[in-house]
Amino acid sequence: MLTRKFGIEIELTGITREKAAKVIAEHLQGSSRRQGGNFRVSDNEGRTWSIVYDGSLRCQRKVNGTRTTAGREYSVEIVSPILTYEKDIDTLQEMARKLRKAGGFPNSTTGIHIHLNGRDHSPRSLRNFMNIIYSRNDLLYTSLQIKQERIRYCRKMDETLVQKMNKKKPKTFKEIEDIWYEGYYGGRGRHYHDSRYHFLNLHSFFNGVGTVELRGFNGNLHAGKIRSYILLSLAMNNQALTQKFASSKKPQIDNPKFAMRTWLNRIGFIGKEFKNPRDHLCKHLEGSAAWRFQELA
Repeated sequence: MLTRKFGIEIELTGITREKAAKVIAEHLQGSSRRQGGNFRVSDNEGRTWSIVYDGSLRCQRKVNGTRTTAGREYSVEIVSPILTYEKDIDTLQEMARKLRKAGGFPNSTTGIHIHLNGRDHSPRSLRNFMNIIYSRNDLLYTSLQIKQERIRYCRKMDETLVQKMNKKKPKTFKEIEDIWYEGYYGGRGRHYHDSRYHFLNLHSFFNGVGTVELRGFNGNLHAGKIRSYILLSLAMNNQALTQKFASSKKPQIDNPKFAMRTWLNRIGFIGKEFKNPRDHLCKHLEGSAAWRFQELA
């Protein structure tokens, strides 16, 4: 699962786009150029990182240690080029640390979006992905502590949509696309189509981008948490791709922390490398990670 390609979008405020571009260019030993109010950074491999404006962010900066309202130049969204975990995770984590040291910070309006390579997917694996997300909606939203201000941009997997997918069992991408957009008004070609604002976004898959997007992560410049979000995305993606069938049935969960730990183990979070990501993803769940039944804990 660690060899699959992904991209990441990191939203933040606290510093201007110009300053963020400078920090990233220095870190990547590359060059920065302005394009209108946005910036493009070329790294030492010739890849392009975009630092762009996002109108959904509440812009802030710190004055004498206190957060205060700031101008639109403090709206920062970093869009990565195509990355791989084994090659790029250390660079990405260190970039996050440097942006935080430079004064960047998240707030309740910022998020992290992770894009997964759509070319890996088949109609069956896309349906698997929907079922995986739907069956663990509540567990994921509690684990990830999704901010209330962001819910409108990453709604839970819709029960009606999932039921339709599983009843019709679409065999082609076109059939999945028609079910995905059913009930929405407006053209499917719009970039900001309302169907995109879910934890799992397939609008990006059908609308020319060609990726499966996961939007259920709060804005963060904590390097360990960013790594955890990427690993979770890669693991769920790998489960969707490799599992013959994924059920939409929600498991009965008496002990959320134990349920999350055992599920993470099943999808690949095994070994010392995954200890900290497991801890991050189980931290906000109630119960015992070691014992299924509380009376045994």
